[in-house]
Amino acid sequence: MPELPLPLPPEDRTLSPHTGYTRAHWEATADHLLASALRYTTPGHALVDLPGPPSKSGVRSDGLEGFARTFLLAALRTAGASGKDPHGFLERYTAGLARGTLSPGRDDTESWPVIGHHGIQGQPMVESASVALALRLTAPWTWDTLPAADQDRVERWLRGALTHTPAPNNWYLFPLTVAGFLDSVGRGDTETRRAVERGLDLLDGWYQGQGWYSDGDGRSFDHYNGWALHLYPLLHAHLAGDRRLLDRLGPRLREFLDGFALLFDANGAPIHHGRSLTYRFAANAAVALGALTGTTPLAPGATRRVLSGALRHFLDRGALSADGILTLGWYGPHAATLQRYSGPGSPYWASKGFLALLLPPEDPVWTAPEERAPAEGPDRVLALPAPGLLVQSTARDGLVRLHNHGSYKLDSREPERAPGDPVYARLAYSTRTGPTSAANTADNHIALTARGTRSARIRIHPLAAGPDWLASWHRPVFPEGGPVLPSARIESLTLARGRLELRVHRAVGVPPGTPVHHTGWAVALPPEAAPAPEQPDEITLAGAEVTGQFLGLYGWHTRRVIRAPEGTAYGPWALLPELTGTVGDHPSATVFAALASLTAEPGPPPLTGQVTVEVDDLVLTARWADGTRTVVCLGDDGPTVTEEPA
Repeated sequence: MPELPLPLPPEDRTLSPHTGYTRAHWEATADHLLASALRYTTPGHALVDLPGPPSKSGVRSDGLEGFARTFLLAALRTAGASGKDPHGFLERYTAGLARGTLSPGRDDTESWPVIGHHGIQGQPMVESASVALALRLTAPWTWDTLPAADQDRVERWLRGALTHTPAPNNWYLFPLTVAGFLDSVGRGDTETRRAVERGLDLLDGWYQGQGWYSDGDGRSFDHYNGWALHLYPLLHAHLAGDRRLLDRLGPRLREFLDGFALLFDANGAPIHHGRSLTYRFAANAAVALGALTGTTPLAPGATRRVLSGALRHFLDRGALSADGILTLGWYGPHAATLQRYSGPGSPYWASKGFLALLLPPEDPVWTAPEERAPAEGPDRVLALPAPGLLVQSTARDGLVRLHNHGSYKLDSREPERAPGDPVYARLAYSTRTGPTSAANTADNHIALTARGTRSARIRIHPLAAGPDWLASWHRPVFPEGGPVLPSARIESLTLARGRLELRVHRAVGVPPGTPVHHTGWAVALPPEAAPAPEQPDEITLAGAEVTGQFLGLYGWHTRRVIRAPEGTAYGPWALLPELTGTVGDHPSATVFAALASLTAEPGPPPLTGQVTVEVDDLVLTARWADGTRTVVCLGDDGPTVTEEPA
């Protein structure tokens, strides 16, 4: 395929001083994405077979995924333009609807796969939600133009989502979305009502507070909160004009956005945490949803700043291939960013990021001057005890870090297995670094060594919280066939101040003599940038965009720099610092403390001298350079933290 350069209009630095982007840039990007993807449609337009390795669901399901997710983008683009469709996108999708549902399940060029149970041809259920939502948004120009027989066939295919079992998580919102569409076109019944009520009841059960839902049973908190758990039910309520449901769910979204909007870097990047990161700027869908439904704490100019910042961030950094296709990765292709369910059409869930196009051109989100993003405000530390997340942003560089003391991808029925998922198991994530792969040494990790193997952090249990700190514990889990330490646990606490992170750990029930390893931030660097083997007390790794620093404060006796040859989503090769100590007999010998920093400021001052610590039994006293004293008591009922100002 020939190269297709992205044709963007001139920047408008008067209206949008931070990004230069306006609504016209969003429309041009949507048109470019659609025109590029639709070159890969089958002759009858029923499948979009994008280039790339197939997902575990197979190429037929992948072709439906390409159709459904780009159809959603076309729907947002045309519905936001009151049906104007100068490129004829909807005509092609309408033809594909009729052809794909003519004989579902047949092994021909065009037929869609039937919808099955999760784990048994279940991926089409995911795509049914995009098809249904796109039809709901464009009904006058798609659904209403179909002959009655074609409508009946589309309905029969969609109803497969109502009669099969979803995955025990956000998947239950896909039948809700299908049912909402069928209700909206006069085809609702007891089955559709049951699907909506079931989804909403489960949603209430997953709500944990502070605007955050767990993605099913357990404590899975990630971007699915925004682009699924808030999006589907609240957009359904908005489109249905259901005031009661809006009043029930809207305040949760408002509270969610109060913290979540802080998770976008000044450079536009969303936080790099959790699965399905190849959906990229879909992360901003909840920000647009807040504006669309009137349930946002953000001013219109700040809303557009976050939205356009995320879109531009990825467009500027190679998310599109030369022929205009969203790649499977983060910036460019990156295999470690993907899951087994990721196929060539998967990145087009990024379509959800275009939700703001449903706001009319005269809406203040499009007409108000851009304001600063929340991360560009004063330095902030925000504790979110409900999901167990501590957010840390610094104004001078606009960088955001997320300290994880409560999110993991495992439900109550699943056993803990090493090595753990890198996008959940780490102590910290940021908007400018990514975790190392499971095959390399884990960054931002605390581990024990037993019989030559290192432990993993799988289930993360919240322990205690304060305004600028969070604590949790986990059971050290070794690879299958490895050692088992019956009553061992590691308690971890992070306290954030400016760019600094005080990390305190306690080994409980761990045999004396057991080695303990603690790693810091993984910084993408070229191989020739590797530092000399002999390191001072403080390890500094200076990359092109960020500098990572790591200093052992208490309990460590060796330090080194480790290579991560598989790199991260931010570079093909990375380095990370590591401290090593040993668990002792005395209570104070079970305590370990380190100071970490990740910053984009050039030439940051050393960590040495920023804080000193003393440990007496299970009481750690930290004295900061400004004279403030922080006392951490590591008791059996969980830690407490008190601070005495200078």
